[in-house]
Amino acid sequence: MKLDRTFFSEDPSIVARKLLGKVLVKKTPEGTLKGKVVETEAYYSKDDPASHFQVRPSSRDFFREKPSGTIYVYFTYGNHWMFNILAKGEDKSGAVLIRALEPAEGIDIMKRHRKVKKDTELTSGPAKLTQAFQINGSYNGKDITEDENIYFEDAEEISDIVITSRIGIKEGKDMPLRFYVKGNRFVSKK
Repeated sequence: MKLDRTFFSEDPSIVARKLLGKVLVKKTPEGTLKGKVVETEAYYSKDDPASHFQVRPSSRDFFREKPSGTIYVYFTYGNHWMFNILAKGEDKSGAVLIRALEPAEGIDIMKRHRKVKKDTELTSGPAKLTQAFQINGSYNGKDITEDENIYFEDAEEISDIVITSRIGIKEGKDMPLRFYVKGNRFVSKK
């Protein structure tokens, strides 16, 4: 079953935890790609110095105007796409960065996109997974709850979750808003 808007209409940290174990599906002309979410990070619109809402003025209107479940893709370090989903609770809103996936289907296609041989190198980081799934700026603004070619499938909830501070940022890195599946070999950093 496809995740609907209600799933993404909660506090970003709740959505980030609940996304663990869910399956990202992307249909392409080459075939269907699937990966189980094994690592996420939550970002808030308010009081979060690492959030694009704070540091990128062009993102503020996007965050305000778009509904929960909207894909937010941005380019960083001059060559990497980052894949996020807007999450909006009653009092708190923001986005969830998908940091790592465990490949489940279309692995040969992912290997062609990434030009790597090891499965663990395919989607074990936010830039790796966007490359493997060929997610780029053209996905920015798409509704993951309504799109037929990219969406999340429901799956059994994960209970063995590690909570740590976020990584790869300068501001707000001490906030415990990174979540990953304990012991999963596709997590970007333990």
